[in-house]
Amino acid sequence: MCTVIIDVPDDSAGAVRLLAVRDEDPERPWHPLGQWWPQHPGITGVHDIRAGGAWLAADPARGRLAILLNRAGTLDLPEDRLVSRGTLPLASVTGHELDAAPRTHGFNLVEVVGATARVHAWDGHELVTTQLEPGVHMLAHDGVDDPETARIARWLPDYRAARPAPGDDPAWPASWVDLLARSARLGPDDDRAIIRDNNPHGYPTESLLFCTATVSDAGARVDYVPLPSPAHWAPSTPVT
Repeated sequence: MCTVIIDVPDDSAGAVRLLAVRDEDPERPWHPLGQWWPQHPGITGVHDIRAGGAWLAADPARGRLAILLNRAGTLDLPEDRLVSRGTLPLASVTGHELDAAPRTHGFNLVEVVGATARVHAWDGHELVTTQLEPGVHMLAHDGVDDPETARIARWLPDYRAARPAPGDDPAWPASWVDLLARSARLGPDDDRAIIRDNNPHGYPTESLLFCTATVSDAGARVDYVPLPSPAHWAPSTPVT
């Protein structure tokens, strides 16, 4: 039940800017942002050690980025015929198109290429692609800007009000990270929370880290911040 907030620019000369919070089982091992795939030189990402894929992947030189969010929807296939969803961000940033019927369980895949962004949504039956219009959007385990998702209903208006100004401002994440810190005043089991503990809602996952990113035709920059412990905010932790 990860969360992504994304700002799509008003014109192709601008940059996509986003904030992504990763929710995962704390017992599932991962590597932080880095180049973990020798078969994909230059690709950086957050590496899932168990399955070998990525939660987030980026090609900084080519201005591409992709993030995976799980959603409802399962395939009734034997395990040896299923494909790990973590392969999808790597395939995206290396230029591969999605299959019309992926052999994975449900997902939302955020795909950024230069100053454009789209979301591929797969529920195990139908793949729907939504091109994101200019402006600020928010995504979790269901549809884009879904008003029935409590954290989106609560925080999307605030993120839209804090939309970064156009232009090349490397300090832009501060306003969105400050807003993330404010959201963390909610208890992690509150369904409106962005920094969250999903166990009370039936999922064994907790917020573990967040990334900010700027993507344009000129390239992509990603910054990574681990939380000090699952579902807990550390306001003094700098972006590295």
